[in-house]
Amino acid sequence: MKACFMGLGYIGLPTAIIAAINGVEVTGVDVNPSVVEKTNAGELHIVEPGLAEMLRQAIGSGALHATLTPETSDAYFIVVPTPFKGNHQPDISFVEAATRAVIPFLKEGDLYVIESTSPVGTTELMASLIFRTRPELEGKIYIAYCPERVLPGNVIYELVHNDRVIGGIDEASTRKAIEFYAQFVKGELHATNARTAEMCKLTENSSRDVQIAFANELSLICDKAGINVWDLIRLANKHPRVNILQPGCGVGGHCIAVDPYFITSAFPEESRLIADARTINNYKADWCAEKVINAMLTFEIEHGRKPVVAMMGVAFKPDIDDLRESPAKAIISKVMQRSNNAHILVVEPNVKEHHVFKLTPYETAYKDADIVVFLTAHTPFKSLTWDDNKVILDFCGIFKR
Repeated sequence: MKACFMGLGYIGLPTAIIAAINGVEVTGVDVNPSVVEKTNAGELHIVEPGLAEMLRQAIGSGALHATLTPETSDAYFIVVPTPFKGNHQPDISFVEAATRAVIPFLKEGDLYVIESTSPVGTTELMASLIFRTRPELEGKIYIAYCPERVLPGNVIYELVHNDRVIGGIDEASTRKAIEFYAQFVKGELHATNARTAEMCKLTENSSRDVQIAFANELSLICDKAGINVWDLIRLANKHPRVNILQPGCGVGGHCIAVDPYFITSAFPEESRLIADARTINNYKADWCAEKVINAMLTFEIEHGRKPVVAMMGVAFKPDIDDLRESPAKAIISKVMQRSNNAHILVVEPNVKEHHVFKLTPYETAYKDADIVVFLTAHTPFKSLTWDDNKVILDFCGIFKR
């Protein structure tokens, strides 16, 4: 079987690689020439443990190659971003562009699958687009939706072992998609329809967002009440039916921070809890930024000079290089805008360089800083020891103090 993956990002590339080393002849398509060049050279453009060796294996065997345009295949997978536009309206223009790119290559018996997180009804909308453009294919190709549900940093294992929800526009499409994923997925493949599969993905991430919002709201309450939120949550979780998550400086990433808006924009009257959770998690980042700015002003008053401030972590979660929708990045930007020429050291050990922030090694930043702000709980930060001579704002539980 030949498969064409439209999009070689954090999900498309790992999925293409895993399919390739499991006997599928894969064409990976990306609009970024640098991504195509690096992929064909066997070089990763993302950080994901263990994936580099698998990429070299797939490229070396000839099972995978990357291009800028689609090639004739038996199956086509849309794995492109679905951001939101102004006023948090979902933007499926990338999905539509990728679909239009593969339409000329479709033939009878082919499989077309959207993996990109999408508003409910997107798969049917793309099916309508395909059949309007190629009416001779109606009823003769298979169209389905199958969202990923992986954790960055553990993508290889979870792409293979996690259960998948697969929903076609008809039963035949569902079965055809299940046949493809069964080639490399060891988790259970759950059959449903396209609309339910689309809503399932949005529901999963909205549920996580609500749970995180509860933890973040607790952290705000505990700060005002003079209670250690880390101790509180640890003790509350001793209850056999309580499992409170850990608070942070907000919520980031291209899933949890985005997907709830796909529900709230379509069902504004019915999704009040989901909308409130988004508000709380967005506010937490603003609250953290104000805490840092106030600490800087206090330091300047007390010491007669501006502080050196280390902002520890830019990625949206620990031990990855993904900065999409990162609350840490937003906090750093806000602090820098209002720093009044204070010396800000930005630390992100998983990124070699950044087009806006000048990056500093974490040990150097921690040693030189008067104020240390922990935004992302990267593993290297946990090797640092508490220093009573510094002002430490620990928003992610490095020291849990």
